[in-house]
Amino acid sequence: MKCIFCGCDDLKVIDSRPVDELNAIRRRRECNSCGKRFTTYETVETTPILVVKADGSRQQFDVNKIKNGIIKSCEKRPVTMHDIDEMVAKIEKKIYNSLEQEISSKKIGEMVMNGLKELDDVAYIRFASVYRQFKDSNSFLEELKKMLDKK
Repeated sequence: MKCIFCGCDDLKVIDSRPVDELNAIRRRRECNSCGKRFTTYETVETTPILVVKADGSRQQFDVNKIKNGIIKSCEKRPVTMHDIDEMVAKIEKKIYNSLEQEISSKKIGEMVMNGLKELDDVAYIRFASVYRQFKDSNSFLEELKKMLDKK
């Protein structure tokens, strides 16, 4: 690390604090040469993960897409944002811990469905109806029967 004012690499850290929303550490630094202070942020470097879509195309993994899909499924349901955030964090952790550089959208969809199944039955069915692209009411009923049989 070098001073942004004079370029000297003789710095001292004055203060360090976690920044929760960024999953980072904020550091206040002071240059021993010019005496000026500045702030830096330290984050964990992650290797990019690509999502392989059904058509074979690839795009960078975006945890916000998962969160938005879950929020839509849980709309007007007694599911708290804390529960949603926990579920998203578990899925994200599972994806990064797999150490794979590519993951299929189908695998991600199954993780979301498993999480929603535990969280809320209606949200699960809503997500499944979009994810599995139910063509008619019969395919919808089949999924409901599977869910009820497991209970």
